[in-house]
Amino acid sequence: MQLYSQGTPNGVKVTVMLEELLALGREGAQYDAWLIRIGAGDQFGSGFVAINPNSKIPALVDHSGPAPIRVFESGAILLYLAEKFGAFVPTAPAARAECLSWLFWQMGSAPYLGGGFGHFYAYAAEKIEYAIDRFAMETKRLLDVLDQRLAHSEYVAGDAYTIADMACWPWYGGLVKFDQYGAAEFLAAHEYRNVRRWADMIYERPAVRRGRMVNRLSGEPSSQLHERHDASDFQIQTQDKLATD
Repeated sequence: MQLYSQGTPNGVKVTVMLEELLALGREGAQYDAWLIRIGAGDQFGSGFVAINPNSKIPALVDHSGPAPIRVFESGAILLYLAEKFGAFVPTAPAARAECLSWLFWQMGSAPYLGGGFGHFYAYAAEKIEYAIDRFAMETKRLLDVLDQRLAHSEYVAGDAYTIADMACWPWYGGLVKFDQYGAAEFLAAHEYRNVRRWADMIYERPAVRRGRMVNRLSGEPSSQLHERHDASDFQIQTQDKLATD
């Protein structure tokens, strides 16, 4: 498995999935995570565009079969890996439908959170009040949808941990647990108690903590593993270790 990504919420989805598969003993999920620096425009290089013509991270190439298989779009990668390894997606029709519904709900909501609210609140050179308010209202509506769901369900898709959780956690967990965009107070993130409970629970998983480190470019140096090529890299290749070499 060759992953080309950066540790944004969409990138974290896939590294969490791969680390969870390895934790289950699926050795076929061993992977190389190559850093694509989107701020530097790496995603527009011809090599990356050949894998993802949309020039967005993450992108995956599976070399385990007779011919390489490329997969792009984070939701598609999660579903591909779940089906390939028979894990983290239900097989019963009703449970599978619920899982895929929430997976695609997250995929549809991401532009409102990232390109909408995140951009106008944190990154836009000009602070446009209408745009911030518009996308903040939609973000809060989405948080409420998830909060109401988690009031009656341990995990996003039901009683089992699935790719729906892996898709939602980097985005909504990021908002309520890690103050993504520095907007937790503005969004009143503390009010979404069920989302907070779920976000804390997911973060207790060792594979989630590892996945969040891979291709990460921000935060404490000890939490940044720019590239991952072996499980031992978590102990010896984080940025704090490299800085002391």
